[in-house]
Amino acid sequence: MRALRLIAPLVALCAITGLAQTTDDLLNDGKNTANVTTQSMGYARQSYSPLKQINASNVKKLVPLWTTSLMNDQGELASPTIYNGVMYVINGRWTFALDVQTGRQIWRTPVVLEEGTTGAPITRGAATIYNGKLFRVTYDNHLVALDMKTGAEVWNQKFADRKEGYYATGAPIVANGVLISGMAGGERTTRGFLDGWDPDSGKKLWRRYTIPAPGEPGSETWPKDSDAWKYGGSPTWRSGSYDPQLDLVYWGTGNAEPYDPHPRAGLDSLFSSSVLAIRPKTGEIVCYYQYTPNDVYDVDGTDENLLADIQVDGRPRKVMIQANKNGFMYVLDRTNCSLIAANPYVKVNWASHVDLKTGRPVLTDVYQRFFAGDEVEIWPSRGTNAVPIAFDPNTGLVYASTWDVPRIQKIAAPRPQVLGADSTGITARIPDVKPGDVLGHFVALNPITGQKKWEVPLTDLPGSAGMLATGGGLLFSGKLTGEFVALDTSTGKTLWQFQTGSSINATAITYTHNGRQYVSVASGRGGVLANRYAAAKVPAGGSVWTFALMP
Repeated sequence: MRALRLIAPLVALCAITGLAQTTDDLLNDGKNTANVTTQSMGYARQSYSPLKQINASNVKKLVPLWTTSLMNDQGELASPTIYNGVMYVINGRWTFALDVQTGRQIWRTPVVLEEGTTGAPITRGAATIYNGKLFRVTYDNHLVALDMKTGAEVWNQKFADRKEGYYATGAPIVANGVLISGMAGGERTTRGFLDGWDPDSGKKLWRRYTIPAPGEPGSETWPKDSDAWKYGGSPTWRSGSYDPQLDLVYWGTGNAEPYDPHPRAGLDSLFSSSVLAIRPKTGEIVCYYQYTPNDVYDVDGTDENLLADIQVDGRPRKVMIQANKNGFMYVLDRTNCSLIAANPYVKVNWASHVDLKTGRPVLTDVYQRFFAGDEVEIWPSRGTNAVPIAFDPNTGLVYASTWDVPRIQKIAAPRPQVLGADSTGITARIPDVKPGDVLGHFVALNPITGQKKWEVPLTDLPGSAGMLATGGGLLFSGKLTGEFVALDTSTGKTLWQFQTGSSINATAITYTHNGRQYVSVASGRGGVLANRYAAAKVPAGGSVWTFALMP
């Protein structure tokens, strides 16, 4: 146990007042436009704001008001959180409280990792706030509560051991008074889980493993008389959404481990590459849907499940939408996790389609050739690179930043599975890229039909930024080359852009302060794949930018 976890925060002289967020504050995120209290602008994870002071007719007058260094070169993948005129920003090294109007630091608290921690610490999601506390994970498997007024540590809980392959990058959420957190490490022979915590005391309330033990429901999808389930992956490294009326949290799980299906007997490997609907008070699984049974492609199911109420076949349905890394966009009934629609939104060659009756993908010969030991080219390597999509409830369209890059892999020589050791069971490579190649798109599409309204190509580098749609007819996103962009939601045309100096890997937010609409985004190249493509072309360095219309 460490004697010191977070060094005493550096605090400015000004005080922060009115910090007791209630459940109502979280439920009403988006209604009080001065605050952004949850990820993706609301529990439904729609990444949509009705604000329209900044719109397609005046966005050319958007100018930076301030920028602040985030003292980090490992990557900025998290969005800011706003409450009562204070912006909270997290990354793998720091937690900041900033004045919304000026960007001036109020306090900052450094993250101190356990001695011997290796890897590039990154943090996804956003700062999670509730009842005067800010909650975040650290890379070395600690869940930390900080006082929002001072940045001082309130409590600290270690929930996994890095020696067993675990690490943590995804933000927790608060649902029905329970703090829920996940873990990462799906390529390190770990067993995935979610934890429920008392946000006041830090007491653990429950743990829900994402791989069933022998005899539990779903265990029949793992080989009998085998320890494969102990090392089977299914991590929970993104964040969930929440429907307060149904009192259900929807959380995606990652790939099965190893990718080589032989040790898993080629079975479905529940609950990997799935969405789980769970009760926040208990962790009970109410229903689930497996996006990719027997995932051998590393396509996961961890992307956020966006919640919406839409018309399907002439009647209202409560749905959840996911742009899965496997290349299909899914629409599920969130009351029972049943499949409504599944359409490819990028090039897909591992499956011809998804059978709407069985809910299962119809495989091509790619799987058979891979199983037999051939090197195969899989499309896509990922449909998106672990970034949020956006949904405009007025148009019913989804907006995504997609990847159009294949994955090339073959089964490697077998070796024993050891808890915590890297063991994908394959060798993989990426294809050569030529200047001018289209590697991704900004796209607008109908989630039910899959029909694309428009598509904007991204050349030379794919995109790794989330999407934010607004009532002003704008779509905010960014590029690995550093441009923060505003697109016309009707056409995809770029109406405005600003060079931030490093890659945009995060998702923007928008809000009001003293009646004026602001837009903020973090900039800073980071993440394994963004670095793989952009490290030689784009400088690192973290900062947060805030924009408003020129008076």
